[in-house]
Amino acid sequence: MKDGLQKKYNEEIIPSLKKEMQVANIYMVPHLTKIVVNAGLGEALSNKKAIDAMVEDLGKITGQRPVKTKAKKAIATFKLQKGDIIGVKVTLRGARMFAFLDKVIKMVLPRIRDFRGVPDTGFDGMGNYTLGFAEHIVFPEIDYAKVEKVRGFEMTLVTTGKNKEETGKLLTLLGVPFKKTESRISKSLPARQV
Repeated sequence: MKDGLQKKYNEEIIPSLKKEMQVANIYMVPHLTKIVVNAGLGEALSNKKAIDAMVEDLGKITGQRPVKTKAKKAIATFKLQKGDIIGVKVTLRGARMFAFLDKVIKMVLPRIRDFRGVPDTGFDGMGNYTLGFAEHIVFPEIDYAKVEKVRGFEMTLVTTGKNKEETGKLLTLLGVPFKKTESRISKSLPARQV
């Protein structure tokens, strides 16, 4: 059943973007294709329980069983062997993707202390936006009393947008609260004289 954010996306956001971008086909407007939730755990080399704990927590947060990620090559400096498990990830699509994004926007972000919007520096120029969470305990599914260690992870919103502007428009219409950035040059400084 399509409801909430997914219904708004299909019935309001896509037609609005189509009109704003002045394109004839709805497939020419940027679409949200998937959300990848990824946690890198360097501590897993010395603490094998870290992987199991994060698999359980990420499963609760996303509603889907995470897969373990392995090192692609050996790095002697970090005592890392090829094939060592060093993280976990979940790829969300369809209804679960929209339900997760809706939860993040409406429930999780407001729970972050001193939250004033997400930074607009997470765009990669290829239609993706990455947002990092320093603490996984901001999600309501996590029982703080049972958490052994607070860990961070990142969420990547993958879209078909061609650049930062297209992706930014889509995410803004979806409800992602971007931080208002101010000019880097302070207005209180006197003009530089030559």
